[in-house]
Amino acid sequence: MEFLLLVSLSSVLALSLIFLLFKHTLSSGPKLPPGSFGWPILGETVEFLFGNPDKFVGDRMRKYSSTVFKTKILGEKVAVFCGPAGNKFIFSNEQKLVTEWRPHSMQKLMRSYEANSPPPPSANPNESKTKVLRQPGFLKPEALCRFMEQMDSTAQQHMKLHWEGQSKVLVFPLSKNFTLSLASKFFLGLNEHERITRLANEFDDVSLGLHSIPWKFPGTIFYNASRGAVAIRKALLSVIREKKEALASGARSQDILTYMVAAADPATGRMMPETEIADKMMGLLTAGYSTVAIAITFLMKFVGERPDIYEKILAEQLAIKKSKNPGETLAWEDIQKMKYSWNVTSEVLRLTPPLQGTFREAMTDITYEGYTIPKGWKIYWTVSSTNNDPTYFPNPATFDPTRYEEGNAALPPYTYVPFGGGPRLCPGKEYARLVVLTFLHNMVNRFKWELVDPKEKIIVDMMPTPSKGLPVRLIPHSA
Repeated sequence: MEFLLLVSLSSVLALSLIFLLFKHTLSSGPKLPPGSFGWPILGETVEFLFGNPDKFVGDRMRKYSSTVFKTKILGEKVAVFCGPAGNKFIFSNEQKLVTEWRPHSMQKLMRSYEANSPPPPSANPNESKTKVLRQPGFLKPEALCRFMEQMDSTAQQHMKLHWEGQSKVLVFPLSKNFTLSLASKFFLGLNEHERITRLANEFDDVSLGLHSIPWKFPGTIFYNASRGAVAIRKALLSVIREKKEALASGARSQDILTYMVAAADPATGRMMPETEIADKMMGLLTAGYSTVAIAITFLMKFVGERPDIYEKILAEQLAIKKSKNPGETLAWEDIQKMKYSWNVTSEVLRLTPPLQGTFREAMTDITYEGYTIPKGWKIYWTVSSTNNDPTYFPNPATFDPTRYEEGNAALPPYTYVPFGGGPRLCPGKEYARLVVLTFLHNMVNRFKWELVDPKEKIIVDMMPTPSKGLPVRLIPHSA
């Protein structure tokens, strides 16, 4: 009996000692940001992917810290940087303290060539397996200026085919048709853009799967996204081979696909494999499609709710139309005159940002706000931590385009960042602006519209979407 008691006491003392040593080890380690890693394996992934992003971030800012907190999402330990100071830190330290990182689901969907092709030769062992060829300035103003005529002509054709003669339409699917048509022309040089627009559902699946749990079995988001990616690649490979044949016969065109097909890596002389080109084009099309369509959709929603704002947009756009000759398309100079229209769009992007944020990876141990973010941890910045903060946007729930007018108090730096910032500022920012304003010009010069269901539910996951597609009643100006 005494022996058993002695063994029991010894066991208790041993366990107590182990616990104290473990606690000491934890306390003597780096001071991590406050927060929770959530459930085993899944962490807080479900709340992150399928909850309101504003709520996910806002709840944790209030509970743990308004500057930085830790969590575990998509299988990774993550430090979420908040507020303008956090945005500034990340944007100012690209390739110094942080580097780009993409979720595993995104990597698997967008990198088929890594599994199917041997790694290309590289003179520098520190380069990535597939060095991205630097693209010329396709997205710079001088290049976009040359695309304006096609952009406006495409918008006019789209209106005639899908809007004119209709009493009621669904804005979201039509917006996606428009942006995918333009992306097909701009990135691929395709005039028969229906070859790509018929894959809209597949692009939707891929967009949804970019931030998902990479479980590839029937019924999962990632499974559907993988099947969509296969279909898109098949179509793109066909276009790529046709482009090669056209180039071989002496045809020339100015688009990103032609450049990728014809250009060689200056360091190795390597031509980019077809599968790699297809992957990169799928990424460009996805980026130039869904986010811009979301911006157009919610622009239609907010303007449809505010007749006063509609009238101001109409006055601006009518003045531009009257300054042009009959049949003359929009020019670069016309876009620069759409200041009020862009202020309205800017407020749309603040209230319903198509992109919630992006990831980085810590290149070394980082000290921030007295905490340590260990090397290899993932870092997430999000628009949610500033867009609805009354410190920077008084009455943040109010739709107010005057926030961006000249003469008003300038917004503090790093508070309004719908396109990111720093060296990784979204290269498609100017392209997106042209697409949205060209669409708006053609829309308001033809129609006024009313929301069919003003209380339509908005699904707020990684990308906001109207649950019914945003049905509207069209009222032609001639009516």
